[in-house]
Amino acid sequence: MKSARSVVSSATPTPSQPKLGATVDRRQWMQWTGATMGLAATSHLSAPVAKAAKDIDPDRPLNLAVIGIANRGAANVAGVQSQNLVALCDVDANYLKAGGERFPKAKLYRDYREMLREETELDGVVISTPDHHHAPATIRAIEQGLNVYCEKPLTHTVAEARAIRLAAKEAGVVTQMGTQIHAGGNYRRVVEMIQDGVIGNVTRVHVWVGKGWGATELPVPQGEAPDNVDWDLWLGPAPKIAYTPGLHPASWRRYRAYGAGTLGDMGCHYVDLPFWALGLHLPSSVVADGPPPSDDYCPTGLKVRYHFDATDKHDELDLTWYDGDRSPKELEGISVPGSGVLFVGDKGMMIATYGSYTLLPKDKFADFKPAAPRIADSIGHHMEWMQAIRGQGTPLCQFDYSGPLTETVLLGTVAHQCGRELKFNASDMVCTGDEQATSLLSKNYREGWSVDAAARTTV
Repeated sequence: MKSARSVVSSATPTPSQPKLGATVDRRQWMQWTGATMGLAATSHLSAPVAKAAKDIDPDRPLNLAVIGIANRGAANVAGVQSQNLVALCDVDANYLKAGGERFPKAKLYRDYREMLREETELDGVVISTPDHHHAPATIRAIEQGLNVYCEKPLTHTVAEARAIRLAAKEAGVVTQMGTQIHAGGNYRRVVEMIQDGVIGNVTRVHVWVGKGWGATELPVPQGEAPDNVDWDLWLGPAPKIAYTPGLHPASWRRYRAYGAGTLGDMGCHYVDLPFWALGLHLPSSVVADGPPPSDDYCPTGLKVRYHFDATDKHDELDLTWYDGDRSPKELEGISVPGSGVLFVGDKGMMIATYGSYTLLPKDKFADFKPAAPRIADSIGHHMEWMQAIRGQGTPLCQFDYSGPLTETVLLGTVAHQCGRELKFNASDMVCTGDEQATSLLSKNYREGWSVDAAARTTV
């Protein structure tokens, strides 16, 4: 088994993040964001060029690596197991041993930084880690010219999502974010009907999820990690703390150093539908309320209102998110299921879930017959990505789409932490007139794990 302790050094020391609530000098803030928001321009000049589709024999299996191979990672392994799994990486030796027994030809790694340096024949990488590792793993793969499939949300911070999207575009790699429901037939039918104007011009959207990845206090560190878990590697870019039972493998979602609560977990699945159907990009303002905010843990019971200015694709509209005990039983005067999306148009409404839709009022649409489907069925969410690597088709959740979706979702967590309405200047990647909120668009990284360097803000 490979060593787990090699370290990638940062190209430039990352300045300390300004303290929340303190008076922040504008030059200090721009220096800090410049070191944490994007990629060093020079890093791409020397990065390997992405392997062109024309150079890949369409008859051979792709050479793929998977980072994080259990739990959500196990589903992603299943999604790509038809290919040649060259390398598997996990911080948990028990998971890694099981993966090695299943794929005996795969090389095994604990540290994905080492894997990405040593594996020179890869075509792509699948990333299934906790959220705080998404950007560090993705950017290192992109810098090796590798195609990337990364779980949702694409990144842990708003600024990382922008940086990763632009880096992938510049490198010319094929990307896909793991929002598997996007490949479902029901979502396609909903998108077609909304875009066909079946319920008219949509001015309000409600999105709700009746589950809660929340906490009310930090878990207590308790001594040494079990032998199978490399705790320092699990922490990765996050602040160093003693081993804390329960964070690995799942409850990390409840804590800000690693995840973004229910909104981070489920937002990219459910907000995806109105994003796709209405051609949304980035909101102009965001306001949230819920339990008192914490710098340490995420809330259960969040309500977030996003405002989108009118574009050539949609009218001015509000999208409101609800989770946990804020998930409504009734909206716009009608009963709604436990999770779903409600589109409100000037000619009617539509409730959509993962697998069904309902047009309202029912008497008005009693004789409605949808048009023939025009959005082709998906060949499979993972297969879209793998075939695109071969030059066949385009993944629908590539980072040009999923990057702004992730930015939008994570802006809701920033708004809740600040407790006030934020005016988001997407072009400059700032919350106008609000340096505290702007500071929360990014974060610091432990040495050896950074997403480096020059600020990129292009929308």
